[in-house]
Amino acid sequence: MEMVGKMKPIANSVIGSRIASVHNGSSLFTGDAGSGESNIRRHIIENDMLDAIIQLPNNLFYNTGITTYIWLVTNAKPEARRGKVQLIDANLMFRKLRKNLGDKNCEFSPEHIEQITAAYLAFQPVERELDANGDPTDIAVQIFDNTDFGYHKVTIERPDRRRAQFSAERLEPLRFDKTLREPMEHLWAEHGDQVYDPGFLKSHAKAIQAWCEGQEIALNAKQRSKLIDTSMWRRLRDLLETGHQLMQAVGTEETAGFNAFRDRVTKVMKARKIKLSATEKNAILNAVSWYAEDAEKVIDKSFTLTPSELANLAARLGCPVEALGDFGLYAQPDGSWLTYETSTDLRDSESVPLKDSIHRYFRAEVKPHVEEAWINLDSVKIGYEISFNKYFYRHKPLRSLEDVTRDILALEERADGLIADILGVKVATKLEPAE
Repeated sequence: MEMVGKMKPIANSVIGSRIASVHNGSSLFTGDAGSGESNIRRHIIENDMLDAIIQLPNNLFYNTGITTYIWLVTNAKPEARRGKVQLIDANLMFRKLRKNLGDKNCEFSPEHIEQITAAYLAFQPVERELDANGDPTDIAVQIFDNTDFGYHKVTIERPDRRRAQFSAERLEPLRFDKTLREPMEHLWAEHGDQVYDPGFLKSHAKAIQAWCEGQEIALNAKQRSKLIDTSMWRRLRDLLETGHQLMQAVGTEETAGFNAFRDRVTKVMKARKIKLSATEKNAILNAVSWYAEDAEKVIDKSFTLTPSELANLAARLGCPVEALGDFGLYAQPDGSWLTYETSTDLRDSESVPLKDSIHRYFRAEVKPHVEEAWINLDSVKIGYEISFNKYFYRHKPLRSLEDVTRDILALEERADGLIADILGVKVATKLEPAE
């Protein structure tokens, strides 16, 4: 990317700048959509600077045997090449050296170089030839649009379904911070209510640190400070006590209707004037609930939309009103609309080619298999990757069963002869009985 930034603009040079850079395979595909590596590829391709990539043979260089690639980058593409990228697979073009030079055991002949240069200048697709055994050989060339390498990384959501039940066992983890649960559980088991006494934990700070190191628990300075913070321990104890109060009021019956369960908890809090932050309330609800396929979907929001709002929303999403469920908006019989909370454990992602429609892809490739899934458009990122294996792989038909059978029988006969020679015995054949 640094070299690209130093290219002379066409305004200062009629011929612009050209770069030929040798890379390993990671520059083609490393990094997911939105990552630094992918964004570098995106910048080069979307600005129409990638002219061609040439795949070289393995073991061509002295210090490595991996596959390498030459990237040809320019900011002054000829008219015929604009918006296009040429991929040249020269991986099978080489001649062996009589003596290895480090990892290098092959090289290009002058004829190979001439053939690659001619293929680049011709800027035409070239099908790979096959030898007498049907194995690929020689050079292969393909021409692609810039957008052929791009894709949308789309998050696919599924609704959370939860059962719920208050119990002392489920509430107990509220006593501990999730990020410090192991050392906090140890301190609670070791010292009990003393952890709530002012100054007690600070006076044992060295012993606590030594125990953590002995258990190979690495804590940063912030975590170490938090672990001996009495006020933090007390807040969590108060939250646990609030959970027990709610359990006494709500009861301990298990339910598959989390929405009604949550509403009841809210009413109890209001009636008893229990004040909790949204985070603290969710901590209690999450502690006493769990995902279950047979439970109701957990409602996130319920709202109404005017006809104009509905029409504008459908137009923005590019779908009819009846397909809004594909984007997580569900119509109800009373005219309202619902969204559901998502299950992070069931969250998935799809890579949709830039030339394809996200909604069409979802309807064809996802919806038939997961009916209740929806598209999270807020998560969409654009990525770019280039796969030579994908573009140049050619399937070689499997051998017939008859050919394989003949080879097995021939190997068996050879093996019988070897065993006889080793043991010094005569083995019976189909034509000659054993003595």
